[in-house]
Amino acid sequence: MRRDAFQAIADPTRRDIITLIGRNSMSPNDVVASFNISRQAVSKHIKILMECGILKIDNKGRERHYILQPKKLAQVADWIDPFREMWEDKFNRLDNVLKKLKSK
Repeated sequence: MRRDAFQAIADPTRRDIITLIGRNSMSPNDVVASFNISRQAVSKHIKILMECGILKIDNKGRERHYILQPKKLAQVADWIDPFREMWEDKFNRLDNVLKKLKSK
């Protein structure tokens, strides 16, 4: 089954894994060591992130590192953008009202 980016971010642990690996590529052992859950649980989350295309594996000799594929999160960003624009507009209007009240 092919999963999408929304399934990737649906779980807080997966969001934490995305944030962690987004800062620096990591070996599977380093990812496991960063969480207080079982190796199997981390592996399950990694598997889902791989199926979503959010993570890929980079083999460096004998070492494997997970690397974030941020372009795969564009679907989420595209969905959020209209909401961001709506709230920015509301805040800008509120700023204008507050400025008018202050000037009185």
